[in-house]
Amino acid sequence: MDTGGWLRGLGLERYEQAFRENEIDLRVLPELTADDLKELGVAAIGHRRLLLKAIADLAAGAGRAAAEDVPAASPANALAEAERRQLTVMFCDLVGSTPLSTRFDPEDLREIVGAYHRCVTDTVGRFAGFVAKYMGDGVLIYFGYPEAHEDDAERAVRAGLAVIDAVDRLAAPEPLSVRLGIASGLVVVGDLIDAGAAQERGVVGETPNLAARLQGLAAPGTLIIAESTRRQIGALFEIEDLGPQPLTGFAELQRVWRVVGESTIVSRFEALRSETTPLVGRDEELDLLLRRWEQAEAGNGRVVLLSGEPGIGKSRLTAALSERIASDPHTRVRYFCSPYHQDSALYPFIIQLERAAGFGRDDTVEEKLGKLRELLTPAAQGDAEIELVTEMLSLPNSAGSLNLSPQRKREMLFEALLHQLENLAQSQPPFGPVAIRGSNV
Repeated sequence: MDTGGWLRGLGLERYEQAFRENEIDLRVLPELTADDLKELGVAAIGHRRLLLKAIADLAAGAGRAAAEDVPAASPANALAEAERRQLTVMFCDLVGSTPLSTRFDPEDLREIVGAYHRCVTDTVGRFAGFVAKYMGDGVLIYFGYPEAHEDDAERAVRAGLAVIDAVDRLAAPEPLSVRLGIASGLVVVGDLIDAGAAQERGVVGETPNLAARLQGLAAPGTLIIAESTRRQIGALFEIEDLGPQPLTGFAELQRVWRVVGESTIVSRFEALRSETTPLVGRDEELDLLLRRWEQAEAGNGRVVLLSGEPGIGKSRLTAALSERIASDPHTRVRYFCSPYHQDSALYPFIIQLERAAGFGRDDTVEEKLGKLRELLTPAAQGDAEIELVTEMLSLPNSAGSLNLSPQRKREMLFEALLHQLENLAQSQPPFGPVAIRGSNV
């Protein structure tokens, strides 16, 4: 059956020419939206609804046909496809969806929920989240499946905070908000129902049930995590202990936490690991770093590159150096890269300046501008440098009025950052030293 025959079967053959001119075939039909139909000239609301329902029925029929083509599998084969693994599960729910359904036409509501689903999917995708299932206004997301990472719990929490912010900024007829629950633990995950659909992967275990219950505890615009997740994120986030809570289906009280935001701890190493970990077998490397430090104290600038495979103790070695030189007068400047901000080359400088300026979580834009100007003014060589750094921190600025080429603007920004570093060095008698550390470069 072609598109023309499909339209004639609906009694809507008047639109056949428009569909043909826009190359709408059976492959494209399932992707059409109400706005697409309007552009095709389907002005009558009744015709649009009839077409959307027919498109949905067509897609459902194709799904059933595909399912019938899949050979039946024995229970043994189904079990063979399942696997035990550590998983972090997120439940995301749109707040107030029932009142929304009473205030909006179903067609408009469909657009709102679709935009919300796309927003959540795109956001968690940046953190390697796997959308397992859409459940009306809810979304079930896995971290650690199909690909596992050592920081899946952290990725889930960062994704949750990002989803709250993204949905809050989503362009919609009225403000939207979400509530989320996250739990971590051992599950059996796989295609247990043998449907072969990537959109829904069956998970068996306590973890998804716990995440769903936690989502029910969350207030609008908040993220609740289980104790199992909290243990894996260390001090990377500022959290509020909500104490043991009774949850339906759980015999014992479950201790839960609300994630407020990222913590003020600069170093991931400090946030995730104990300071009491002894340094073993690194005397030679530590001695080399101390010699280079002594040379820097004597006025001879030194750069040391410490590289190696993850987990061999690079951060622990630099922490030991900091401990050994703690009593020496110096200024320490630390820059930290992040796997979650690989699209921002200047992210380490942005975060360092925000911390140096003392930005608070609840600061207004005006307060941040005041703190930043106070930090930059002693070293800045003109207002232009302050405006360029302000622009880098995505705060209101007048850098556009400078009429600089992109190349010159970048050069001046680097000069401004260098002037800030020079000022730090000169603030240490006699003119130094400054210990600069970059991590995870």
